[in-house]
Amino acid sequence: MKLILTQEVGGLGAPGDVVVVKDGYGRNFLVPRGMAIAWTRGGEKQVTQIKRARKVREIRDLGHAQQVRDELQGLAIEVRAKAGDGGRLFGSVTTADLASAIRSAGGPLVERRSIELSSAVKSVGKHNARVRIHPEVVATVTFTVTAE
Repeated sequence: MKLILTQEVGGLGAPGDVVVVKDGYGRNFLVPRGMAIAWTRGGEKQVTQIKRARKVREIRDLGHAQQVRDELQGLAIEVRAKAGDGGRLFGSVTTADLASAIRSAGGPLVERRSIELSSAVKSVGKHNARVRIHPEVVATVTFTVTAE
């Protein structure tokens, strides 16, 4: 089955790539989750639009990725969440929460999919997360969870 990826899929490709996958993988996993669309001649126009949008957001080169890493590591990031008396959160801090906190702290736009939490964040205090900026550059970000 020939598909056009609309999102980054680990081990398969980036948005805008045309890939050939087994029918079941495409029909049962990629297409229903919105990660890919069926390839057609009209879809080729969508490929150029997807690639153009990706190029605008993409880190230019390794040097630029290192600058973004240094900028991220220098930020004071605070995530506010509802917590009980003992400092235990009602729920947990998600990668989407962290991405918006990075943006509000004055950092660069980071996609939630590029953020990796080692374990679920369910208490107030300092925590670490990894942000994959470039295939060769990973930033370790320290953030503080405070109670609302």
